[in-house]
This record gives sequence, C-alpha cells and structure tokens, in this order.
Amino acid sequence: MDKNVIEVKQLSKSFQKTVALQGCDFSVRKGEIFGFLGPSGAGKTTTIKLLTGQLKSDGGDIQILGEKPFSSKIKSQIGIMSDNSGLYEKMSVYDNLLLFAKIYDIDKSCIEKVLEEVDLLDAKKQLVSQLSKGMKQRLIFARTIIHSPSLLFLDEPTANLDPSTANEVREIIKKLNAKGTTVFLTTHNMEEADEMCHRVAFLNHGHIIESGHPGDLKLKYSKKQIRMKTSQEDYTIPLDPKLLKQELEHIDELLMIHSIEPTLKEVFLTLTKEES
Repeated sequence: MDKNVIEVKQLSKSFQKTVALQGCDFSVRKGEIFGFLGPSGAGKTTTIKLLTGQLKSDGGDIQILGEKPFSSKIKSQIGIMSDNSGLYEKMSVYDNLLLFAKIYDIDKSCIEKVLEEVDLLDAKKQLVSQLSKGMKQRLIFARTIIHSPSLLFLDEPTANLDPSTANEVREIIKKLNAKGTTVFLTTHNMEEADEMCHRVAFLNHGHIIESGHPGDLKLKYSKKQIRMKTSQEDYTIPLDPKLLKQELEHIDELLMIHSIEPTLKEVFLTLTKEES
C-alpha cells in the first residue's frame, strides 16, 4: 500500500458565504480503507462530490488515479455509493443491475456474480419494492461494484441501518478491500472507522485537524493512565514506572491491570475541544 491513488492539496470549496472546505491536504494509498470522519455538516459529502467530479473546487488540486476528477479516463475505474439510492422500485433486482451493466457496456454474466457477492442471488427476481431496507442497501452496493472498480467512494454506507444490516455492509466492504479494492469511506461512526480503516482523517468545520492510523492516534492522545483493580478497590494511576512499582509492592491481591486507551470518538472530541 505505498502508491497513492488519491492526492489532494489545498482543497477549498464555499457555497456563497458558507465555507465547506478550506486548505485540505490528504492522500489515499492503493489498497487501503481510508476513513474521512466528522459530524454531519463537516464537509464529508462535499469532499466526495469534489473527488468524483460532481462539483468543481474553488481552489487546490485533486488527482484521482493520476487524473483530474472530471477525466473520462477514470469513470470506469471508480464506483460511487451515496445516500441517494436511485433504484427502480417497479423493476426486479436483476433488471436494475442489467440497466447498469448496459450503461457500463459490460456483459450481463457479471450480474449473478455481483449478486452472489452481496448475498442477493436468491432475490434476483424480486421487485425492489418488496425488498427490506437492508436488501436495498446491498443492491445499491451491487450496482456500485458491478463494473469491478478499483476505487470505491462510499458516503455514509451504514447510516440509518439496523446493527445487523450495518454489519453485513461492513463485511462486504472488508471482503472487497481484501481483494485489492481501495475504499474512500465517509462516516460519523467512529467505532466503525476504528474497526475498518487503515488510516483516518478528522474533518471539522471544513478543516482536517488530524490524520493517521487509528491505533497511533489513540496512543498519541492517550491520557497515559493505568487502571488497577484489587479485591478492595478499582482505581487509576498515572503511567509512571516508579509509581507503578510502589503500588504493586503494597497490593495483596491484584485482580486486573491494564493501560487506559481512549476510543477514536474520545480522540476526536479532544481534538475538537482543543480547536475551539
């Protein structure tokens, strides 16, 4: 994962007097799941629209697979999944995908293969209107990957899904990534990002305030404390070798000891508090 498939430098975008993005720099390496994290209204969807050529930036430079986002050369190499489903409710699952197979000029034999990937093969004759919300989300996913893109842009793919369906979607993403697909993922779900992403960037009020591997960020912003539990009490002490040695000398029965690591959400809240 050493080659960058997305390069962004000093990206800026405003809507009238509202600044959506300002001076953003980041890159996405080939083969990784990159999480673009932040609360609603932070600029995540705007960023995806800029990266995929749906919007023009006010300033900065974007390179997608070595090309500009508006380039026709990359259209067949990227897949875009947004919150706007665009499914045809009165058509079958199979016919929905057949339509997109024709758009991408690919053989219809790929349809059953992609339905199997998202576990919808048994539902191929069902009307979309008869599908559950989770099944519809998996169909949207199938439509997104029907042309075997090497780079996926996923905008809040598990938003408003029940826990079981959200987990199914995450498993599909991880399976695709294991096969080599690069994923640019926006989410406000920090637990999801911690589980799935190789690297993340925190976006707040149009600025990237921190980026890195989730584990590295949690270590960097750790309060450096140790939790100790004895038969009499449960308490924390600073992470200090001398202090720890003293504590251990006076404990008769130690039941548990471990370092306290912040969650990714706690790291984000710490950063946004510092920024304000």
